[in-house]
Amino acid sequence: MSDAYPSGYKQGPGGTPAGVRVSGRSLIAIMGVALLAAAFVYAGRRTASEQAAPGESVPVRVAAKPQPTARKADTPRDDSVPVAEAKVVPRGAVAPSPLRVQFEQAPDLYAYAQSIRSRADAGEPEAIWLLSRVYDYCSNYANAPVDYGNDTRTIESMKLRGASTMTEARNRVSARCARFAPSDNLSYQMIFLKRVEAAQSGSLPAEASLLAAGKPLEKTEEYRLNLVDRVQRSKDPEAYSALSPGMGIAANGRRWGDMRVAGTQFAELAWQLAACELGQDCSPKGSLMTSYCANGGICSQDAKQDFASFVYDAAIPRQGADVVEDMVDSLLGEQRTVQ
Repeated sequence: MSDAYPSGYKQGPGGTPAGVRVSGRSLIAIMGVALLAAAFVYAGRRTASEQAAPGESVPVRVAAKPQPTARKADTPRDDSVPVAEAKVVPRGAVAPSPLRVQFEQAPDLYAYAQSIRSRADAGEPEAIWLLSRVYDYCSNYANAPVDYGNDTRTIESMKLRGASTMTEARNRVSARCARFAPSDNLSYQMIFLKRVEAAQSGSLPAEASLLAAGKPLEKTEEYRLNLVDRVQRSKDPEAYSALSPGMGIAANGRRWGDMRVAGTQFAELAWQLAACELGQDCSPKGSLMTSYCANGGICSQDAKQDFASFVYDAAIPRQGADVVEDMVDSLLGEQRTVQ
């Protein structure tokens, strides 16, 4: 999909979605490149953004889609979701909703999804959006659990630099998504339609993710500029993060009015870094870092690095750090003090 949470879906020949299964030989080849590379490669982060034609709009209405159903054979268990206290949110941002905190903290995302389904079915935008995040986070595992586990063990056995970090991230996904199965059909199309449903219900992050994917609810320039302005004014970290892929190279050549943080790779990073400063969970084991590593092979050599530390350490040349920091401050409406 088109937000900043890297999907397991890859692009097949001719732009068609390929299956999530990556078998041994191809995986080893991919990992050999990913783990031996010294440079940080900031990859495009949603299958939708890889597949969608820029500027193409989505249908106005979406029919209801069946959701994964509870397992009849499941043994009785406590499906309650632990609620962790939200951290202090800096710079006047919107505090994370309890549902967002639960998404990051829940050890069992299947149980979490079941706990919010009734709210999603009732049309609550936040619940629909977070269901789409669960499905996206778990899709790579859910579509081929056995293969996913085998691939993880293959990665671990390679003993290459970075393999241990990637193994840990993939094991974290496996543990949190363990109750999902291929029958849940966590396909690209299902996730995309769930994002559309969330956006049409009023979710700003979902709306931003569709724009970043090249599938905005409306395809006019006025709508696009207005949406970017609404995201920036909202100070909603998930909306910033969801929009970030669409503000990078994909935005180059477009008209942005007074918006200066657009059209470059640094701009994409700046939107995501701003999301982190606004309170998104960018911690070493949060969903953002986990998805980058488990799905994209973009893993920090230091398992204790958060997203910001990782980016400034590995993705931004030293002389570019001030540029990115100025971009972040511009997005947050703050003036940076140069020491």
